[in-house]
Amino acid sequence: MIRIVIAEDQRMLRGALGNLLNLEEDITVVGEAANGEEALSLIRQLQPDVCLLDIEMPVKSGLEVAEAIKNERLPCKVMILTTFARPGYFERAVRAGVHGYVLKDSPVEQLADAIRNIMTGKKEVSPELAFGFVQTENPLTNREQDVLRLVKKGKTTKEIAATLYLSPGTVRNYMSEILAKLEVKNRIEAITVAEKNGWI
Repeated sequence: MIRIVIAEDQRMLRGALGNLLNLEEDITVVGEAANGEEALSLIRQLQPDVCLLDIEMPVKSGLEVAEAIKNERLPCKVMILTTFARPGYFERAVRAGVHGYVLKDSPVEQLADAIRNIMTGKKEVSPELAFGFVQTENPLTNREQDVLRLVKKGKTTKEIAATLYLSPGTVRNYMSEILAKLEVKNRIEAITVAEKNGWI
């Protein structure tokens, strides 16, 4: 029996998904979570075979949960369920070692087959998501992403410099590079473009 934990912040969708998967003879849903922190707690406690994670959840995102699972080496295969075909999300999911990355509008039979496939060691990726990744790769370095995330939080150049152990001049240089790479005029536009593509 394949034991599943579902993490999805929309209660109706979470319940429907759980009920449909429980109809499969070889799948049982052992836990449901409404946010990322709750999901991680359930995964540690229940040790499921597979966890289905929504990306945009309160407290912790599905990608943050996937990264924590990888860092803690928890014996749980990760499948991301998303409505977002954003290349940056896919790139981050690949780095987090997820086993599946599929769109939420897939039929439940297809989802069940994808779960079985990742249990046999295969990777499952919706073609639309992979294609988008090939077309639009993240132009920002890890450090540039760190800088832009702190800008998004409203930090000043001085605060960013202190947080990342850089000089204010270096932070300004990173910001200039970010604006040039994203072909935007200011920080607000940079954040908008990076968020739209899932790069931060």
